[in-house]
Amino acid sequence: MGQQEKVATSLAGAVGEEISASLAPVDAELERRYPGDPGTRQPVHTVYVPGDVFAAGTIRSWGDQALAALDEHAPDAASFAAVLGLADDLAEPVYSRVRAKLEREPIEDLRIDFEDGYGNRTDAEEDEAAARAARLVAEAYEQGTAAPYMGIRMKCMEAPVRARGIRTLDVFLSGLMEAGGLPDGLVLTLPKVTYPEQVTAMVRLLEAFEKARGLTPGRIGFEIQIETSQSILAADGTATVARMIQAAEGRATGLHYGTFDYSACLGVSAAHQASDHPAADHAKAVMQVAAAGTGVRVSDGSTNVLPVGPTAQVHDAWRLHYGLTRRALARAYYQGWDMHPGHIPTRYAAVFAFYREGFEQAAARLARYANRTGGDVMDEPATAKALSGYLLRGLDCGALDIGEVARLTGLTRADLEGFSGPRRGDLTASAQ
Repeated sequence: MGQQEKVATSLAGAVGEEISASLAPVDAELERRYPGDPGTRQPVHTVYVPGDVFAAGTIRSWGDQALAALDEHAPDAASFAAVLGLADDLAEPVYSRVRAKLEREPIEDLRIDFEDGYGNRTDAEEDEAAARAARLVAEAYEQGTAAPYMGIRMKCMEAPVRARGIRTLDVFLSGLMEAGGLPDGLVLTLPKVTYPEQVTAMVRLLEAFEKARGLTPGRIGFEIQIETSQSILAADGTATVARMIQAAEGRATGLHYGTFDYSACLGVSAAHQASDHPAADHAKAVMQVAAAGTGVRVSDGSTNVLPVGPTAQVHDAWRLHYGLTRRALARAYYQGWDMHPGHIPTRYAAVFAFYREGFEQAAARLARYANRTGGDVMDEPATAKALSGYLLRGLDCGALDIGEVARLTGLTRADLEGFSGPRRGDLTASAQ
């Protein structure tokens, strides 16, 4: 036993108490504005289907078309890996998991589109389509055939289409309520947001619906679609998107980048409108920083190059989509848009390869951190959070199995959730 150290202090206890009291408003502000990630599953993609096209069999149809594309253009693991440049040890695990995913859960998030993909129709026609969408969504959840997340994209809050957007939202939500209530996986998207006041208007609209239907205040959230330059940088030089998140009063669930509207707004020519354009990178970086810590997730956009036609053309489109998706994942954009059934094989291939190729290293690092055994990397709590979040995302989408994660880490899912994200001010609580 060594000599016991003498502990000396100079400050009276009242000093710390006074400082804590002075910072109490800041503590409350941090907790309100930056609650941290919600700890819920984030879908790897969003599929948009026009309101007049969506049908009871849409999800299964997309899966079947994607499987058919694989059968025709990459009928086995070796051929698919050759197209995408997958390592030999990833070829079979990725291909088999892609096929299983397309059979089991081809779409993770589906948005029935009443905006650009639907266009302007008569009021009677859009009323009918919105009511039909509500009925089909309710039936899908009741029958167990729904995607984990489903909802609509309404028209925006700009004057020419505002009334129509509000009515479509009302018809859709009312239809769900009449059919038994709002599903847990409900997601709404507000497009072409330019001013925070438009977000505030959406909040007031949802408050009114909740009150009219006796719902818990704050029950309904929504995504904000970033499609204009003004949504990134306001006329006064401030970051509009940060003000939009605050204007949502806790209801914002995501920021979705609109590749083509945003590019066109900046004057980017059609041939160069893509999610890896420097203008896109700037917009998404601002979105990412504004959303960090708020619990609002960022989604990348899409590619409009469709994998259709001869096999060589399909392969080119697949390589493009795969590369863009991998690029987004490396930049922590864990979600994107898919516009065609032929895109989802490469969406899942990119996602599964991303998680499987780094799985063993991430699992080993987290195990060493959890067991305090050291290693060649000195990881901190923030890195442990990133490692566990990586594994959880891999589990959620089907890239990883809980058995193999447990075998390499010695951790349960609850353990992973505990590492992945305690809320600010609660360092002992798990994120879920």
